[in-house]
Amino acid sequence: MTVSVRVPTILRTYTGGASEVTAEGDTLGAVLEELDVSYSGIKGRILDESGELRRFVNVYVGNDDVRFLDGLATPTPDGTKISVIPAVAGG
Repeated sequence: MTVSVRVPTILRTYTGGASEVTAEGDTLGAVLEELDVSYSGIKGRILDESGELRRFVNVYVGNDDVRFLDGLATPTPDGTKISVIPAVAGG
């Protein structure tokens, strides 16, 4: 399954400046694994030491936040758009 991944500005140093990249995988976890093969170190900026999504990183498959779906087991059908969005805090 080929998907496209929108990369936030802060992570574009891993993708050579590309704002969108493609990857293969039938789940979000598989996509992140492949991304890390192509763009070494990017997965470590999205997942914490225990392999879970970092607290201040939001990931959407299509228009849905994966925290309300199946997390890293969320299916990623062919053509899906995945968005990685750093959380913004402030007041």
